[in-house]
Amino acid sequence: MPNKNIRDAINETLKLEMRRDPRVVVFGEDVVGGLGGSSGIEEAAGGTFGITTGLAAEFGRRRVLDMPITESAIIGMAGGAALTGLRPVAELMFIDFIGVCFDQILNQIAKFRYMFGGKADVPLVIRTMIGAGMGTGPQHSQALYNVLAHVPGIKVVLPSNAYDAKGLLTTAIRDNDPVIFCEHKAIYTESCEVPDESYAIPFGQAAITRTGKDVTVVALSRMVLLANAVADRLAKEGISVEVLDPRTISPLDTASILASVAKTGRLVVVDECNPFCSVASEITSLVACEALSSLKSAPVKVTAPHTPVPATPHLEQLYVPSPAAIEKAIRATLAG
Repeated sequence: MPNKNIRDAINETLKLEMRRDPRVVVFGEDVVGGLGGSSGIEEAAGGTFGITTGLAAEFGRRRVLDMPITESAIIGMAGGAALTGLRPVAELMFIDFIGVCFDQILNQIAKFRYMFGGKADVPLVIRTMIGAGMGTGPQHSQALYNVLAHVPGIKVVLPSNAYDAKGLLTTAIRDNDPVIFCEHKAIYTESCEVPDESYAIPFGQAAITRTGKDVTVVALSRMVLLANAVADRLAKEGISVEVLDPRTISPLDTASILASVAKTGRLVVVDECNPFCSVASEITSLVACEALSSLKSAPVKVTAPHTPVPATPHLEQLYVPSPAAIEKAIRATLAG
């Protein structure tokens, strides 16, 4: 089985789904690559991170559209296209820009099925980039997936590896409800074995990336990689850490989280969101309410601080939850 990175896995999925279904269209800012400075469509860059490279060359400018720099128009157009029979994949270049188009998501796209009595399908995917650690500044580095998970009517996906990225994006494109697909920009080059053929991973099914018996660590997106590394290191000391990757936070696989905590009796949640009203808060609340008798110590949250992402590079590195912070939290729960 070939190794592929997350960037290539997403690109491959888009191509496979566009070949399979002519209703799938892609549009956003610079998704073709801005042909003004290019000698031909084949040379187009395919967006800021090269995710859509080659799509316009294969599928043409009627199915891959560069849009003006107006997120409200991109997402509004996506909602209308989904209602009228297409299956759009719209790129919101950075999740930080959601403030510009949040009305389209909150009050329109998320509510269409409900407003039309269940008679309207809204097969829309919004791909967006999340996360700090890349020096892209406080307006391009946030992890706002918690805001989206709060909104009923949309599904929120957080892949942490290339295999999951391909399978989850396949499911997202084929889903008849709106899906927000959050890609952490700092892990696009992370690779693993990924089949060439198409496959789908169901939403709402967590993955156990490390099995253990002493403590459960629920980690999200890039934080899964950090948690796995810490679990591997602590295993050398005889500390058995179970790492659970929810993969989707709406729907959330609560059963797997509760089952893991019932086994280990301890919980650490690693979440790059700011701590107040975070996904980490939701998961710790879930366990406290439904598995309190299983707990041997208080749950611990490892999150970013409740501040904007710093613009200064060395402060930005301190902002992101670190392996050291994860290890400290694990040791604290074991000592409790």
